[in-house]
Amino acid sequence: MAPTTTPLKEATEAPPPGRQSLSAIAYDALRSRLRTGLVTPEDRLVDLEIAAQLGMSRMPVREALLQLVAEGMLVSTTRGYRIPTLDPKDVMEVFELRKLLEPRAAALAARDLSRAGISQLNAALAEAKAALASGDFPRLFRANVDFRETWIAAVRNKRLAAVVMRCADQVLTVRMSTLRGPEMHPVVVARLQELYESFARHDSVAAHDSMYRFVLAAESAYAAQREKSKQPAAPRRRL
Repeated sequence: MAPTTTPLKEATEAPPPGRQSLSAIAYDALRSRLRTGLVTPEDRLVDLEIAAQLGMSRMPVREALLQLVAEGMLVSTTRGYRIPTLDPKDVMEVFELRKLLEPRAAALAARDLSRAGISQLNAALAEAKAALASGDFPRLFRANVDFRETWIAAVRNKRLAAVVMRCADQVLTVRMSTLRGPEMHPVVVARLQELYESFARHDSVAAHDSMYRFVLAAESAYAAQREKSKQPAAPRRRL
């Protein structure tokens, strides 16, 4: 009797749509929390807790968490998942990539942004300005994310867009800490304004140069923060 074999069609069938959908929902929810700063470096993400919050079983949440680990946005620990802590060499390597890729991506976005996309950028910029005026850091962080995701969505080269997004995601902790300093808030809003004007004019050259200056400002802020952390603490005064 010939051995039984699994038909190729059955062997290559995708998992049940329900499971895929739940995993995608969990992934999108977690990724949104990470990108908008709702998860801090001190937080621990536990699959059972997240599953209860999302009203689903543990398995699709675990799949989503493992996907985020593979993308470099989370690391696994004995107490759950957390945002990774990168060493300075890793961070500077990511900044080098960002300086190479993001200006080119911004130039392409400036060429192809639709009227609706430019309107969304204007709304995100207005939100950033309002956050600056009120001193609301979480609101500014979210506005910055909305602005970034809007122009990246206009990049037709989806491989380039994915790499740009991945690089930015990998330095999420750095971005959260550097943007938290009040001295950086007006810098961020000024750079967003400059970028918006380039995008609104569909000026690819200006968008390229503006984005390079934006990434350079972020890199400089990180370097300054590093230098400050190396300085010895002032001695306590004895009473």
